[in-house]
Amino acid sequence: MTPMAKQKNDDLMDKLVSLCKRRGYIFPSSEIYGGLTSCWDYGPLGSELKRNIKNFWWDAMTNRRDDIEGLDASILMHPKVWETSGHVSGFNDPMVDCKTCKARFRADKLEESRCPNKPSKSPLECGGELTEARQFNLMFRTHMGPVEDSSSIIYLRPETAQGVYVNFLNVKNSSRQKIPFGIAQIGKAFRNEITPGNFIFRTREFEQMEMQFFVHPDTDEEWFETWREERWKYYQALGINEEKLRWHEHGPDELAHYAKKAYDIEYEFPFGWQELEGVHNRTDFDLGRHMEASKKDLRYFDERFTDKFIPYVIETAAGVDRQLLMVLCDAYDEMEIKGEKRVFLRISPRVAPIKAAVFPLVKKEGMPEYAQKVYQDLKKKFKVFYDESGAVGRRYARMDEAGCPFCVTVDGQTLEDDTMTLRDRDSMDQTRMTVAEVTAFLEQKISG
Repeated sequence: MTPMAKQKNDDLMDKLVSLCKRRGYIFPSSEIYGGLTSCWDYGPLGSELKRNIKNFWWDAMTNRRDDIEGLDASILMHPKVWETSGHVSGFNDPMVDCKTCKARFRADKLEESRCPNKPSKSPLECGGELTEARQFNLMFRTHMGPVEDSSSIIYLRPETAQGVYVNFLNVKNSSRQKIPFGIAQIGKAFRNEITPGNFIFRTREFEQMEMQFFVHPDTDEEWFETWREERWKYYQALGINEEKLRWHEHGPDELAHYAKKAYDIEYEFPFGWQELEGVHNRTDFDLGRHMEASKKDLRYFDERFTDKFIPYVIETAAGVDRQLLMVLCDAYDEMEIKGEKRVFLRISPRVAPIKAAVFPLVKKEGMPEYAQKVYQDLKKKFKVFYDESGAVGRRYARMDEAGCPFCVTVDGQTLEDDTMTLRDRDSMDQTRMTVAEVTAFLEQKISG
């Protein structure tokens, strides 16, 4: 990346972070106390967008399929779960310290890191002396119960997948599902990252959307390709620019110890191509390890097969926060209109936090009262916003920047024939509709 391109992308991230705070998407955590590094609070619009993204994923995974069940496992789990999975002994990143500035960095990400004293330089360029690399475990530890000793140690989960594996039998037996079937879960995870950063891309507290699909070992490659195709379609349905999406196959030196094959869907963020979601063939590693440690028989058998077998797992693992950042980056746009620079967030109506805004053209002649009735009708089905403050052009601009795809304006003609103007954020076309037609139009746009 050229210095000019890097500066342009840095400027874009600065603009996006500023917009997120200004419009109520994302705030620094505990800001009145100076903030907490790499921890973020989702504001009114951010929490709505986050919920919509989770609902969109959940609908695609569970509501539209008969072969995937939902789960919400506990964040706190028996410590033997993490010993068996290998997280206690092996969930490490290499860490180095700078003897000059006392900062700590991931040893394998030094080129991407920034020196706190010289932000334009990496730790390899700033002249500081680095220590030898050592391994740092990323799990947060705490204690359960009134006594804090070695017997009370538990962990905040670093991933949601293990909650699925230890509930494999519970879900299979209670749902009466037969292989192939999957278990989907959305939930918080925690990793004590050495160098978090890039806004909400890498944080210590985050939310995952993971699905584990259990298959016969003979069909793993077929299902792996099926889920790669399904996950690509998901981003198409979200309206993401496909030129900014690509596949990255894990080479032999990148594959996790449990994986037979793995691909990442990457997105071109302003700070470069980065992992958005992983599709992994985890083989029978997880169920096999838990069966051995727990002495519970996790093999599968029904009348279609001659032998019991440990199912293979095809995993799709995505981060909610990364998807939200992707949506914001993909939606951000600037245009000059009548000599004025305007900012647009072109978020898909499917996940936009506000689906429509309702305005009276002026605050007189019964227009506010009529607009309020329209607003009350629409809010029974959609998240909508009412605004009668300022010129209608300024109200449009505020909604464009907030990511609202449609604005409905009540004017003088409305009082005569019950039609109002629906204005499209992206095309700026204006169409007259009745409130019933507006409702049907929004339903169609949101459902796709």
